[in-house]
Amino acid sequence: MTTGALHVDPPGEVIRPGDATYDEVRAVFNAMIDRRPLAVLRCRETADVVRGVVFAREHDLPLSIRGGGHNIAGNAVCDGGIMLDLSPMKDLRVDPDRRTARAGPGLTLGELDGGTQQHGLATPLGAVSVTGIAGLTLGGGLGWLNGKHGLTCDNLLAAEVVTADGEVLRASAEENADLFWALRGGGGNFGVVTSFTYRLHPVGPVLAGGLSYPWTRVREALRFHHEFMAAAPDELSTSVSLALDPAGAPVVTVAVCYCGPHEEGQRVLRPFRAFGPPVADTIGAVPYLAWQSASDAAWPSGRLQYWKAGWLRQLTDGAIETMERFVPRMPSAASGVGLQRMGGAASRVAASATAFAQRAEQYDFLITSQWPDPRDSARNLEWTRAFFTAMQPHLESAAYVNNLGAEGQERVRAAYGDNYPRLAELKRTYDPANVFRLNQNIATATPQAQGSLTS
Repeated sequence: MTTGALHVDPPGEVIRPGDATYDEVRAVFNAMIDRRPLAVLRCRETADVVRGVVFAREHDLPLSIRGGGHNIAGNAVCDGGIMLDLSPMKDLRVDPDRRTARAGPGLTLGELDGGTQQHGLATPLGAVSVTGIAGLTLGGGLGWLNGKHGLTCDNLLAAEVVTADGEVLRASAEENADLFWALRGGGGNFGVVTSFTYRLHPVGPVLAGGLSYPWTRVREALRFHHEFMAAAPDELSTSVSLALDPAGAPVVTVAVCYCGPHEEGQRVLRPFRAFGPPVADTIGAVPYLAWQSASDAAWPSGRLQYWKAGWLRQLTDGAIETMERFVPRMPSAASGVGLQRMGGAASRVAASATAFAQRAEQYDFLITSQWPDPRDSARNLEWTRAFFTAMQPHLESAAYVNNLGAEGQERVRAAYGDNYPRLAELKRTYDPANVFRLNQNIATATPQAQGSLTS
């Protein structure tokens, strides 16, 4: 079938080029992504997903899956194929007695948190509330509760999955356990998840906020934070940000979140708050929902986005010097560098226990370049690539899969690490024709990728 026009309508609620809402539904978080599917199928229940998958497979069309549309690579949208829009699938059922939640794939983090917090409960999620739960979970899920309760995928109890042949399976530790293993970190390679069941934990107001230091103290601040967190309790999670202040001067900020008793948290944080001293200290009791959305304003839709990422395990003098050299030259005041710490419970899970293999005390080092004007793209891309190249001697070969753009098969293999061979075998079992290929693909043959920036 040609990709210029769709001569047979998929079954269900379909949006096509020229329809009033077409441009709205194909737009995603990253404004660098401008792809045009032949049709968007709005899914409201599992049966819609089944029909869409079968239609795309039978007509040999590319198939993309949109949950929250927040993925940097823009894999939610395809050119010349069928896009399944799961955003209407927002069912949420919380069982406060069993401490579980069954959630639809169209929910955002904020929507899931909003439902579970009504009962004083939460599951570990990411740090930007407008992110979709589906992609976050399938890629791992690193957030403010990772030290105490692990990654999002570590708290997944079960999933309903539509496979490439249109079959609906339940995956859990007891049913289709191999598929369940693959879903916890293997991305969208094995099917379309139409419901997630999570383990919940009691979570009330957190002790959270930021400690900011002048750029003249960046070396001392980074080293002190690194040494302090090596002995910190699991209840404390942190994320370091290197950015420009409103006047255009570089500044280092350490965001903290303590999810245990506040009196104990105050004691734990006292040495950190005394260091420097900081030029700003905003730490205090914060409702968990408010903290989960505290950084949303820094991530508006509509900006051009280009990210580069890697795991940083050793905070060497060379790594610090490289950051110190590049951050003040940042071409866009909206950009930044994040070092979100993974540790505690998330780091202690065996690398082979789930598909998420990168288990260690480490930082998710992430250069987040964003800018509004396409005329500035060349200099922002150049700065980001040069910075990442300079950092590579200090980084692991692997990156957090949810932060990867379209960077080639070698980077994908590194992200899945030692679990890649097992994932490839399961891919051959559940999707031998590689129907689900618009992702960080575990290909069964030559990868079929849509055009994008690859470096």
